[in-house]
Amino acid sequence: QLLTEQLGKNRCDVINTTAMTGKDYYAIHFVTESVIASITATNATTAAGSAIANLHTTIAAGTTLFLQCTAITLTSGVALCYYEEVL
Repeated sequence: QLLTEQLGKNRCDVINTTAMTGKDYYAIHFVTESVIASITATNATTAAGSAIANLHTTIAAGTTLFLQCTAITLTSGVALCYYEEVL
């Protein structure tokens, strides 16, 4: 299973400025420089000074976030959001 995830062989959503909610993403790869408008991630801190707490955080092209994310909205850019299809 881990190798399948690392090779990107599970399903993914390609997103731009469309809000994605109700998902269970395990990795988000930013194809182009992107700006995150909002993100909901399990076990991610939102303490002062944390980048995830700041809306409109710019993410460099080529960056991959490995975290459990249930919702994400971009202001600009393109991201591939990977999830495991439950049969």
